[in-house]
Amino acid sequence: MAKKRSRTAVLKRQREVRKTEKQQMKREKKEVRGETDELGGAVATQDDLAGYGFPVDEEEAEGSDVAAD
Repeated sequence: MAKKRSRTAVLKRQREVRKTEKQQMKREKKEVRGETDELGGAVATQDDLAGYGFPVDEEEAEGSDVAAD
């Protein structure tokens, strides 16, 4: 015959299962975020900005590396 488990043992096992599932979900979400970061969708280039209608001054972009006097 099968041994009857106590209620606390069953609850403990359920907590462990939920914890494991939560960890797996976090890993999957992290992988998805990593894939979107690899595509480079978060950073706009100068060409992207010009395409959206933002003024792009090439002299300003070059001069930003040098400190103003």
